[in-house]
Amino acid sequence: MGMLKEFREFAMRGNVIDLAVGVVIGAAFGKIVTALVEKIIMPPIGLLIGGIDFAKLAWVLAPARVGADGKEIPAVVIGYGDFLNTLVQFVIIAFAIFLVVKLINRLHKPQAAAPAAPSEEVLLLREIRDSLKK
Repeated sequence: MGMLKEFREFAMRGNVIDLAVGVVIGAAFGKIVTALVEKIIMPPIGLLIGGIDFAKLAWVLAPARVGADGKEIPAVVIGYGDFLNTLVQFVIIAFAIFLVVKLINRLHKPQAAAPAAPSEEVLLLREIRDSLKK
């Protein structure tokens, strides 16, 4: 029973729950960014460079063929278009995270307090010092 109790205490800590919420929100944000890149950003870019659908860009290393036994052997391809989409998604997510961290840092930046006025004793000692210098 001790291990179960320890696990429950671990799972109910604030940091673990915050992390779980962050992962869920991050996954949802990833889906939004994927849709943004694949459906909104990349089609106009593809149109500008000649009507290319980036998701379908690939290098065919070996074309599909029918084997001796009559079964189809799929083509061997390197899908670099998907890689380009993923790269754009990464840049968007990294920029969004940068903006969030920058905002959080700005909100949490300790504001410099004005220096406190010197106490009466310090003022009196300064007067004495100044009068002794004369």
